[in-house]
Amino acid sequence: MNAPSALEAIEDDGTLGALTVWQPWASLIVYRVKPYEFRSRRPLAGRVGRRIAIHAGARPVRSAEVRDLVDRLAGKEAWTTGLLPDALDFLKRALDAPGLLPLSAVLGTAVLGQGVAANEIAPGLARLNDSDRQDHSMFGWPLSDVERFDEPVPARGAQGFWPWRRPGRVLSEGAGLGPPAGHVSG
Repeated sequence: MNAPSALEAIEDDGTLGALTVWQPWASLIVYRVKPYEFRSRRPLAGRVGRRIAIHAGARPVRSAEVRDLVDRLAGKEAWTTGLLPDALDFLKRALDAPGLLPLSAVLGTAVLGQGVAANEIAPGLARLNDSDRQDHSMFGWPLSDVERFDEPVPARGAQGFWPWRRPGRVLSEGAGLGPPAGHVSG
């Protein structure tokens, strides 16, 4: 089965379901080095198998979080990050210039898969919470068929899923959804 295109995922009101993710994780998703978004529960059944927009939240990048990811990826605890090895170079660049990561913008789209318990992805992963909220990372939401926009699209986000409408035009196959330029394979 082919993944749905952005055009097929548009709701009757012309919107696409969007998920806000803090940086650097939003960029790691669209650069295909973060295959799961970790949340406290499984995704709603109606969202599974559908294309969603990946939105970078307004929260500024926290250098200490990026440094922690770099240190773990470079060491024996790389598995604890839930990231692919290619994320290391990206995170080193982000550490040197955190202002380069876009905030308050939709960065691309991905197809949301069925949630998987974090311990099924890697034993012990659920207890390695990178959030300050207890029980935040119990389920991995697989993100596949990622399409990165050529340019981030400014947008205000919201918690949970929220309806996003690309400003100035109807979201379509030709609206910046082509193959990601210079993406990291994965």
